[in-house]
Amino acid sequence: MAQSTASKVGHGLAKILGIKLQYRNPTGEERLTRGESVYSVSSADSYVEHEPSSLEWVKEVAPTTRTLRNWLYHLFPFTHWIGRYNATWLAGDLIAGITVGAVVVPQSMAYAKLAELPVQFGLYSSFMGVLIYWFFATSKDITIGPVAVMSTVTGDVVNQVAKSHPEFPGHVVASALAIIAGAIICFIGLARCGWIVDFISLSAISAYMTGSALNIAVGQVPALMGITGFDNRATTYKVVINILKHLGRSKLDAAMGLTALTMLYLIRFACNYGARRVPSRAKTFFFLSTLRTAFVILLYTMISWLANRHHRAKKERLFAILGTVPRGFQNAAVPTINTTIIRAFVNELPASVIVILIEHIAIAKSFGRINNYTIDPSQEMVAIGVTNLLGPFLGAYPATGSFSRTAIKAKAGVRTPFAGVITALVVLLAIYALPAVFFYIPNASLSAVIIHAVGDLITPPNTLYQFWRVSPLEVIIFFAGVFVTIFASIEDGIYTTICISVAVLLFRVVKAKGRFVGRVKVHSVIGDHLIDDEHKTPGVGKYGSFRGNDPDKATRNIFLPLDHNDGSNPEVEVVSPYPGIFIYRFSEGFNYPNANHYLDYLTSFIFRETRRTNPNSYPKLGDRPWNDPGPRRGREALIEPDKPTLKAVILDFSSVNNVDITSVQILIDVRNQLDRYAAPDKVDWHLACINNRWTKRALASAGFGYPTPRADTPVFERWKPIFSVAEIGGQESAASAAEWRENQGELKRQRDLEARGGSVGIATAAEVATSTGIDAKDSLEPHVKRDSSSGSSDNIEREIEKSKAYSGSGGGGVGARVKVVQGLNRPLFHIDLTSALQSAIANVELRGEGGIAKGVGTDEK
Repeated sequence: MAQSTASKVGHGLAKILGIKLQYRNPTGEERLTRGESVYSVSSADSYVEHEPSSLEWVKEVAPTTRTLRNWLYHLFPFTHWIGRYNATWLAGDLIAGITVGAVVVPQSMAYAKLAELPVQFGLYSSFMGVLIYWFFATSKDITIGPVAVMSTVTGDVVNQVAKSHPEFPGHVVASALAIIAGAIICFIGLARCGWIVDFISLSAISAYMTGSALNIAVGQVPALMGITGFDNRATTYKVVINILKHLGRSKLDAAMGLTALTMLYLIRFACNYGARRVPSRAKTFFFLSTLRTAFVILLYTMISWLANRHHRAKKERLFAILGTVPRGFQNAAVPTINTTIIRAFVNELPASVIVILIEHIAIAKSFGRINNYTIDPSQEMVAIGVTNLLGPFLGAYPATGSFSRTAIKAKAGVRTPFAGVITALVVLLAIYALPAVFFYIPNASLSAVIIHAVGDLITPPNTLYQFWRVSPLEVIIFFAGVFVTIFASIEDGIYTTICISVAVLLFRVVKAKGRFVGRVKVHSVIGDHLIDDEHKTPGVGKYGSFRGNDPDKATRNIFLPLDHNDGSNPEVEVVSPYPGIFIYRFSEGFNYPNANHYLDYLTSFIFRETRRTNPNSYPKLGDRPWNDPGPRRGREALIEPDKPTLKAVILDFSSVNNVDITSVQILIDVRNQLDRYAAPDKVDWHLACINNRWTKRALASAGFGYPTPRADTPVFERWKPIFSVAEIGGQESAASAAEWRENQGELKRQRDLEARGGSVGIATAAEVATSTGIDAKDSLEPHVKRDSSSGSSDNIEREIEKSKAYSGSGGGGVGARVKVVQGLNRPLFHIDLTSALQSAIANVELRGEGGIAKGVGTDEK
């Protein structure tokens, strides 16, 4: 009763507001006349597809208690596995954690110098990164800490703020940047919007990594050579020019830097060579190669100590060394955050967030695919956000995932994210036990470590060649990003590649081009013979071929572009579906950006390939539109009898997931345009392969899915399209095959009777298929003729019940039942192109028999 009252109130309001609730029913007939109740018998239950409602959508997207519980459960992924932690996992984590710790200590100190900060801040960032990440991690391989690119960006921010606000120390600015960037990233992760990183393409990431690596490597050459007197953080090409100009001023630092860099590459080359020559010792060579950074730093620290132990004063040192490194967390404090600091670096904030995100997520996804697990980008954002929020309380600056350390950790056999705790202990030991040793580390050797580390970020030529093979345009985007990074800045390079990639994406969406397709009958081939019988063809099992001994059962219809633009063999003849019937396939969705482009091509092609149904539709010259002025005075209108008139359009929606108001309105306009072109006939619109209920609702609301009433019919005739049905029940047996053969024989006798005596009340799918040239022997789709009297469907139902056409003709077995696949209330929405084409051809041909536009199932003579 409440529902009835609500419906009455709703209908009353709609009437007052002038809302047409059934505006898609232009004839005003009851909805039953659409044909939904006709195919409802014991052999095939009826199915009416219900439209999704707005309330249903709200229920789907609205959070529930269960959703909240799942959100909280996945917020701390370590709880999923920590209870099963065991000694085997611990052994793997110990090895990987200690190995990464030996690498991260020298690297983090080197990267801190890139950030224009004392080296201890790199250690602080490393400690907090690996310690916090494992609580929120969905990747066992990622190692969070200082990285070269983010350190460079941080250094740029520190220098920029120092110019305008020298009262703020560099580490205060870096900590504030970490907190603001971390808060933004954490919010994105908590909102589960990790999908936004998917808008950054691989070519953009590769360009950013390569350009940044070149920028950093070039910027470290002056420290490597001991050259001073110019800004090594200037634009890359300017730094190169200054290096060449001042190369003669190199100092003893060059000996410490160049030899260290050479040794790093020699050790890696030797270990890789040894692993190839002695595969059984590959693991040993891997660990030796991994520890090369720590070995080189320790070696050159010892050399530096021998050279400078009597020259501790800064002016007396033979070459530049780190100097005093404070022990412990001397800069632990509550970070300073105020509007002055934020305004000072707000322009660099987007680039900082992008760098943190794309480097971390790209690395995590890559190693997840390599090691057979899936990461959650949103949860990774939470992890990286919390790390950067809490790290500054101990003096950390912005941190993210490190490619080199992650690769080492994965190869070292890490088992769980808990390995980060082991690495944190190693870093903690270095912070408290090794500051005295750090005093003698040569700056040039640290520059060698940086150059060696970022060298692996440069995209190799072979990868670029593979990019070119896949998408030449994206290689151009890659080089554009690299050149902008070299001649401008890292930030500009990031923006350039992302903007160009998004522009290319939008261009492809807007300029998406549909394809007109035609039918090709193909055979399945195994080896050197056709599949004709599953029992006689070796290697073909139950599902390898069609049932039965008829060779035609091994054939099927496929639909290829008429112009062979998909690369199919041009010697294969693609048959036009039927004169006046066109099949149009969307290629990249159907939304407001590309709807006009799609349908402009559709109409232009149809106008080119067909003729107007009534060439004299304009009695007077003045009635003609300006863009179709017609023939010159005194000449007859040009009639092209070799071209067909437009009868039906079939749209393939297999690549369309959603539509919008604009695209549907444009489709309505095109439908009306083509109806005027085909007047006095109406164009049938068949829509196939619609995958989304909301798309069906939108199209049905616009009047699609139902036949268009003809102007010459006083009443909207019942429409009897071909429905697709699926077999339910039955069994694979000889009895089933015998029953199927009996049914086929009965159908053949019916056809013979019809051929001799005219119309019989039932037309089977096989008959329609025979008349249209489509192989429908493997189809169960019924086709019903109907008396012109449309009073009751009882007679039709009794005829269907008696028909053999519905009795398991696929050989499914005695007692098998069939059910319609899609709703009977939308007869022009089809499950596939074959059923759409069958329905379109059958209706066009049967309308033409009486010389008047009638629907299938009429007996008009």
